[in-house]
Amino acid sequence: MGLLSKKDAKLITDPLADDNPITIQVLGICSALAITAQLKPSIVMAVSVIFVLGVGNVVISLMRNIIPSKIRIIVQLVVVATLVIIVDQVLKAFAYELSKELSVFIGLIITNCIIMGRFEAFALGNGPWRSFLDGIGNAAGYGLILIIVGFFRELFGSGTLFGFKVLGDSVEKTGLYAYGYENNGFMVLPPMALIVVGIIIWVQRTRNKELIEEN
Repeated sequence: MGLLSKKDAKLITDPLADDNPITIQVLGICSALAITAQLKPSIVMAVSVIFVLGVGNVVISLMRNIIPSKIRIIVQLVVVATLVIIVDQVLKAFAYELSKELSVFIGLIITNCIIMGRFEAFALGNGPWRSFLDGIGNAAGYGLILIIVGFFRELFGSGTLFGFKVLGDSVEKTGLYAYGYENNGFMVLPPMALIVVGIIIWVQRTRNKELIEEN
């Protein structure tokens, strides 16, 4: 028998597709709009949420039997705020420019609906191991969408990936620019993130008819 049972494995795989926090549960949209103009901050935000939700779920699960129900939300906020502060300080120490670029959005992880939702819906009723898998799965599903959106927005909006020119030089007219290609400035604007997410939802539901809501 492997490390993960089939039931446990679904805690990781389901949020990546058929139960994705952004495209199915429609949670965490704000950061998808705000920080996905470039791929690098999208990846950093994804990794940050994976750390916060994975560790946070374990902590809440370990404390679930001793947390008074009347103050459970306060306890959850303290746990997630502590983890977010750790992430923020690490970024400031090792990636200061990137931390400035992400600005308040790292702090807003505290109020991310996905995190508080998993604390309430899963960690309070399950053991540490399954809670960890649930946290990693949902955070990875969230991060996957951010990375996809960031990839296409930076590529078609700036002609770069991770800041490196991949379509050629728009000034010297090399690469695709030599054939008349122009960067789409609309791609770097927040509304385009919502459009890209909408396209992902359309593709996802086209491939899986069961996800289409019945009227």
